[in-house]
Amino acid sequence: MKTFFQNKYLVDIFASIMFFTRIPINWPYFSDKAPDLTRAAWSFPLVGFLVGFLSGGFGELLILINVPVFISCVTAITISVLLTGAFHEDGLADLTDGLGGSMKREKALEIMKDSRIGSFGTLSLIIALGGKISLLTLLGQQDIILACLALFGAHISSRFTPLFLIRFQSHVGDAAGSKSKPLSDAISWPTFSVGTIWWLASLILLHFLYPDVPWWGAVVGTVITLIWMFRLLARRLEGFTGDGLGATQQICEIGFYLGLLLVL
Repeated sequence: MKTFFQNKYLVDIFASIMFFTRIPINWPYFSDKAPDLTRAAWSFPLVGFLVGFLSGGFGELLILINVPVFISCVTAITISVLLTGAFHEDGLADLTDGLGGSMKREKALEIMKDSRIGSFGTLSLIIALGGKISLLTLLGQQDIILACLALFGAHISSRFTPLFLIRFQSHVGDAAGSKSKPLSDAISWPTFSVGTIWWLASLILLHFLYPDVPWWGAVVGTVITLIWMFRLLARRLEGFTGDGLGATQQICEIGFYLGLLLVL
C-alpha cells in the first residue's frame, strides 16, 4: 500500500495539497525527499478540484436544507478560506500593500516582505471577499446549483492561471527568503500542458453537468483578468512573486464569477 502512495504522480498531488491547503499530510509517508513543487505544478488545478468540491458541496447542502442563499454563499467562501488558510488572500493583501505603497519596484518588493497588513491590503481583502460573496449570491438567486458549480469551476480555473506566470515570467525578489522559493524555477512545457489538460477537463465536466449554461463567459472573464495581472506584474515588478501568484488566483476567481454573470 505504501508503495502505491509513493507513486510520483500521487506524490506530486499530495505535495500540492500540503503546500496550498491546511489539510494535514504526513509527508514522510509519501516521500523521504523535500516536495518538488516545480515538478508538481501540473497538479495545482487538482487542488482547485478539492477545495471547490468541498466548499461548493457544503454550500449546496445548506441550500438543500433551506438555508438562505446569501448565508450559504458566505459559508461556502468561509470554508474555502479555512481549507487554504487564507494562503492566497494573504498574497493579495501583500501585493496590494506593495504596489499601493510605492511606485518604485525595489521599495514595493520590500513592503511586500512585511508580514503586517496595511490600508491597501485591508481594502483589497474587503473588496475581494465582498465581491466574491456578492457575485455568488447573484448567481445563486438565478440558479442555486449554478452558484455551487461556479464556485467549483472558479477554484479550478483560478489555480490554473498562476501556471502562466510561472512558465512565462521570471521569479523576482529574494528567492532564499521567499515563500514562493519552491516555484522560483520555470515549469517545463510538459508540466504546463498537463495542468492545461486538467483545466480543460474541468470545463468539459461543467458543460456536461449543466450544458445550458454559457460557461464560455466564465472562461473569458478568467482570461481577461489573467492578462491584466500578467501585464501588471510585468510592468510593476518585472516578474512574479509568491504574493503575485496568490493575488492572481484571487482576481481570476472573481473574473470567473463576473464573466459568467455578465453573459447570463
